[in-house]
Amino acid sequence: MWLKQIVFKSLVLLLLPMSITLALGPGSCEAVEDEGTFSFYFENDLFADTDYGYTNGVKLSWISPDLTGYARSDSLPDWSLPVIRRLPFINEQGLQRNVGLSIGQNMYTPGDISIDDLIEDDRPYAGWTYFGIGLHSKNERRLDSMEIQLGIVGPYSFAEHTQKLVHKLRGCQTPNGWDNQIKNEPGLAVVYERKWRSFYSRGGGLGLDLIPRLGGALGNVYTYANAGIEARIGWNIPRDFGTSLIRPAGDSNAPLNTRDPRLSGSQDFSLYVFTMVDGRAVLRNIFLDGNTFTDSHNVDKKYFVGDVGLGVGLIIDRFKLCYTHVLQTKEFKGQEDNQTFGSITLAFTY
Repeated sequence: MWLKQIVFKSLVLLLLPMSITLALGPGSCEAVEDEGTFSFYFENDLFADTDYGYTNGVKLSWISPDLTGYARSDSLPDWSLPVIRRLPFINEQGLQRNVGLSIGQNMYTPGDISIDDLIEDDRPYAGWTYFGIGLHSKNERRLDSMEIQLGIVGPYSFAEHTQKLVHKLRGCQTPNGWDNQIKNEPGLAVVYERKWRSFYSRGGGLGLDLIPRLGGALGNVYTYANAGIEARIGWNIPRDFGTSLIRPAGDSNAPLNTRDPRLSGSQDFSLYVFTMVDGRAVLRNIFLDGNTFTDSHNVDKKYFVGDVGLGVGLIIDRFKLCYTHVLQTKEFKGQEDNQTFGSITLAFTY
């Protein structure tokens, strides 16, 4: 117990300059205070029997226990408290605060990976390996997520090595065009997203909820504004903010309170189906626009892109497993087909 307290005190102090959402007020009487959540994400177009476009993504993330108590306690130095009180939105009562850490890799390829030469009218080969740190503030009605992603695009992302290794192990076609990939470039993205639980209805164990979202990203990797909604119906719907794909500020698997089936004890089972829709107005996408500071292969992107997903979620004890089948509209001019891929998320609350 003492080791756990030392770890979290150290974490709070290290993240103090970014902690603009910490509050000094009391939280919900049913708030989750001591539980953290690990999530593993895997996305691949093999679920659609294709091998092009956004072809693979993996991410591991961790959401901390609620840190609000550390702001109320003597865990923070006295000099920091006046500073915290002057920061925006910090006096609102009843909110939980969590820190999120993530690491991941995405890869993108053209339609024919057997060709060595540059395919000028198809999307570039590209990889993105990144580390993310986020702050989450939430109550029963909403979740505010702010995240900074730092990483590398290009050969140093090692996406080429990852894909070649996996294809070799599976006996698949060797991707031969990685010499034409986007060049090395450090990447930065600052992301904000708000989710609401705008509707929740439950009769017995059967429930229905709606979770709209609105946000945006700014950086040399991607700059966009997005809006979407998720609808869930089923048995013992979890008290969280839905199922996220691999995207910035998307971690929403952590339970909100003790009425979540992962924590309720007597109701530790959940089964539900969901559908989600998301639209983005895209100003910058380095995986289509090419490098920011040097010439590289690029294509003419579309400025408006949409996703439609249909999935199923299962909770047993403290494990949450979701599968989403996603259809994404065309991202660039000349793209022959819409993109289809599958997304698996396995989360564990401890």
